Amino acid sequence: MSDYDVVVVGGGPAGLQATLTLGRMHRRVLMLDAGGYRNDPADLVHNFITHDGRPPAELRAMARAELATYDTVEVRDEAAVSVVPDGAGFSVGTGRGPVTTRLVVLATGVRDTLPDKPGLAGLFGTVAAHCPFCHGHEYAGTPIAVLGSHAHVGRVAAMLAPIASEVVVLLDGGELDDANAAQLASLGAHVRSEVVSGFCPSALGARVSFDDGADVEVGGVLIGTTFEQSAPFAADLGLALLGSGCVEVDVMGRTSLRGVYAAGDLAHTAALPMPMSSVLGSAAAGQMAASACVADLLALDHGVLAPA
Repeated sequence: MSDYDVVVVGGGPAGLQATLTLGRMHRRVLMLDAGGYRNDPADLVHNFITHDGRPPAELRAMARAELATYDTVEVRDEAAVSVVPDGAGFSVGTGRGPVTTRLVVLATGVRDTLPDKPGLAGLFGTVAAHCPFCHGHEYAGTPIAVLGSHAHVGRVAAMLAPIASEVVVLLDGGELDDANAAQLASLGAHVRSEVVSGFCPSALGARVSFDDGADVEVGGVLIGTTFEQSAPFAADLGLALLGSGCVEVDVMGRTSLRGVYAAGDLAHTAALPMPMSSVLGSAAAGQMAASACVADLLALDHGVLAPA
């Protein structure tokens, strides 16, 4: 008999919600939380109904308090060091030794890499952000910069147009394709083609400097980040990955390996180009993955199949 029905690896929104859902179904569940979260740089959570403007740490603390009321839930502040198949289930290595589980939910998230520009890291999570849905409104009524000549710069600029007093596109020495150039021209965006030399805080938000040309002051900066898996377990287990680098899951969070589920920013379906990176979206994915766990446990134990 396994120590747990499900081990949830990760204590962010996806892991917390998955654990809550499993606890409410009286499943023996262990959540392992190594600390360190993708939204650590953010001062506040936004675009989450009833929690708009709440500090991320406060949201996690509230969730932890809720989990403590469920007798079948155990939470440990420690990292999983390995996840390996073990008979009909899995063995999860921890600092206290391995635990056995029937199923595993991976909710370890991803790690962002910012554009390599001096001063940008110090602004990330407040004046600089990567998600217009989560942070665009906070820059309302000010000039908002969009950094990069990436394929979606015109789309991001169009999203910000109703929010910003002016959209400033920082090409950083890059070039625009015809579609993006036309989109930006139709918006009346201010395009700066010079190489960006750095960022620093200002009274309005941030001052952007260039290798050549006058500085520009903006209320916020939207950037594109690159990201990678925060933990090695997807690779260790040989899970199918998508072009984004994320784990491929079905609509219920099932991965390519039976008994392993993934939720949050580290995973998405093939129908999406990338994860919908938001606290609420991650929590919803955690609930779906936990629901799939319950359904699959029913099938294993009682032959109860999910509706076709």
